[in-house]
Amino acid sequence: MREKLFYQEKGLFIQSLHPFTSVVYLGTLLFLSLAFNNPLYLLGILIMIVLAIWAADGWKTWETYMIISLPMILLIIVINPLINSAGKTVLWYGPHIPFWGRLNISLEAICYGAAMSVRLLDIISLFCLYNIIVHPDKVLNLFSRFAGKSTLVISLSTRLFPSMFRELENVKDVQRLRGVDFRQGTIKERIKKHFSLINILLLSSLENSLGIAESMQARAFGSGPRSVYSAHMLRPRDILCLSGSSLALGISIWGLLRGFGMYNFYPQLDFLINDPVTVVVLAAVMLSLSVPVLLSWGWQYCRFMKSKI
Repeated sequence: MREKLFYQEKGLFIQSLHPFTSVVYLGTLLFLSLAFNNPLYLLGILIMIVLAIWAADGWKTWETYMIISLPMILLIIVINPLINSAGKTVLWYGPHIPFWGRLNISLEAICYGAAMSVRLLDIISLFCLYNIIVHPDKVLNLFSRFAGKSTLVISLSTRLFPSMFRELENVKDVQRLRGVDFRQGTIKERIKKHFSLINILLLSSLENSLGIAESMQARAFGSGPRSVYSAHMLRPRDILCLSGSSLALGISIWGLLRGFGMYNFYPQLDFLINDPVTVVVLAAVMLSLSVPVLLSWGWQYCRFMKSKI
């Protein structure tokens, strides 16, 4: 299960994009998730993120994220109507609580909690998409030109947790082969068994740090100008995806300046569609954001398109 939370190379189209293209696309989705509060727009962004996850063959990974985040989402939906009594459409008049006031549940508070849950779902799914399509080293390499040493520290830090998880599983397997059962015994005995794992993991981490230091010294790190082992080039697929992200961002900013994509929950619920232009802007944004998904489908099933992009 832990392996699903980290990047895995699958040779997919959406993973072959330039890291700058991927960062711009994900940044656009993040900006739109935070800028819009209309439930239709938030739902539309969620649909585009899910389609991108589908194009990256990340259903199982997304399910893992959903299992982890579902209790948090349900908690928001339940708690918000209880602590927020604003709203004219009161569905239930509760008792008077000392130092708190009357506990009322309004339709506006329920809808606001549901909309914010969709926004949270957008952001969590976006991080899932990031882990699926973006190689950590490629992104950090993108920023290493401006801050090489800081990027190196971040790169080593991001590698720490996955490597520790893998090392811990390997140590557990070795201990099980030697007859150690971590589920048997008293609490004190089980703590002692797991403490031995931490001790082995610490020693292994120290050995790995020495190996990294020797590798950096062998590569003459910090002795001169930084060299690049592999260079990433912008290809037609990157230009198309960047154009789609830029178009979606431009349309969204234009819509936000004119009030499209915004929604008033209090004191009374607004109409989801006040103007037909609201639907037009949403459709244009979703169509622009679907460029990587459409190209991924064409790259997979159309040889001519695959050869051109």
